[in-house]
Amino acid sequence: MNPTTFAKKLKQLQFHHHQLLGAKNRPQKNGNGIFDRYENPVLTAEHTPLTWRYDFDHATNPWLMTRLGVNAVFNVGATEFNGKIILMARVEGWDRKSFFAVAESKNGVDNFRFWDYPVRMPELEAAETNLYDMRLVHHEDGWIYGLFCAERHDASKPRDLSAAIARGGIARTKDLIQWERLADLKTPALHQRNCVLHPEFVNGKYAFYTRPMADFAATGSGDGIGWGLCDDITKAVIKKETIVDPRFYHTLKEGKNGLGPAPLKTARGWLHLAHGVRNTAAGMRYVLYMFLCDLQDPSKLLHAPSGYFMAPENEERVGDVSNVVFANGWVARANGDVFIYYGSSDTRTHVATSTVDQLLDYVINTPADPLRSKLCVDQRCALIAKNLRKKSKSA
Repeated sequence: MNPTTFAKKLKQLQFHHHQLLGAKNRPQKNGNGIFDRYENPVLTAEHTPLTWRYDFDHATNPWLMTRLGVNAVFNVGATEFNGKIILMARVEGWDRKSFFAVAESKNGVDNFRFWDYPVRMPELEAAETNLYDMRLVHHEDGWIYGLFCAERHDASKPRDLSAAIARGGIARTKDLIQWERLADLKTPALHQRNCVLHPEFVNGKYAFYTRPMADFAATGSGDGIGWGLCDDITKAVIKKETIVDPRFYHTLKEGKNGLGPAPLKTARGWLHLAHGVRNTAAGMRYVLYMFLCDLQDPSKLLHAPSGYFMAPENEERVGDVSNVVFANGWVARANGDVFIYYGSSDTRTHVATSTVDQLLDYVINTPADPLRSKLCVDQRCALIAKNLRKKSKSA
């Protein structure tokens, strides 16, 4: 490719990228009353900067080839910082390695722009292979914490190249640029993934939500969402985990479950968003669900609505790991608006919007799962009878 054609192609790439980043995003029609989905993903591989993927020098890249490709952008942490909504994205390269990168937007639904460079997260050890799925937490101690999965090969099984160890990585920052890496969270469980820091001290201690597992990925090897306290977050050790949200047979969280982002503090309690997994003939299905815990005792469950809060729909169902929605980031603004960021099928990132009042109404007033078909039918028939009575009175 001659220099003139090279320059023309580069200009076209930059134009189309600018158009993508500036596209408006609108709510989908006919929402469910709980939240509103949006028409377009907020982040995809194509949203990443061209400078991350292409060498712009004709001398070293005469065909303007993609040199360092990006495969997917998903499972973002989220927070509000300096008046903007910040997404801490999991960016996965063509090489399968994930890294963290910050994208920001004024309105939280479109026009997200990545910062010039990805996050340079310090390593704990050279054996650490992959980092992903960061939860961002503004803690009352004044730090912004990032909690993420720190994965490495299981050295006890050198011949098994799929054997891995998942540990709860912890880092902290003041500006989202310079990060101080702390020791991994230690608990009695072999594997820890989906760990979340509670945003306030509890009895003067740091509080964690955990997901203890005996196996790296298999369903059925963990008891549910755990809870534990520690004195020193720089060397976080939880000696005892209490299960606050257990798994149940023949439910959306039969296989495994884990907390998403840190809970939102509301007047009625701590509002939680979590994911549940069950096996199907087509593989594991991930959905989102919600529950509410006590303000004074965050380990005490108050309300748990029946069924899922969100499940994959349409294009969300297709991707590298299909039939998955996963959330580890949301933002509640001062006016009560809530922005929920979720990945679909380990490929792209979407937004849904709601309000604190709507979500509390959903969690508190939606009936709980009675766990048996007969009782589920009774529950639904009671709703039908109520509606028919109301209809007859208004006729």
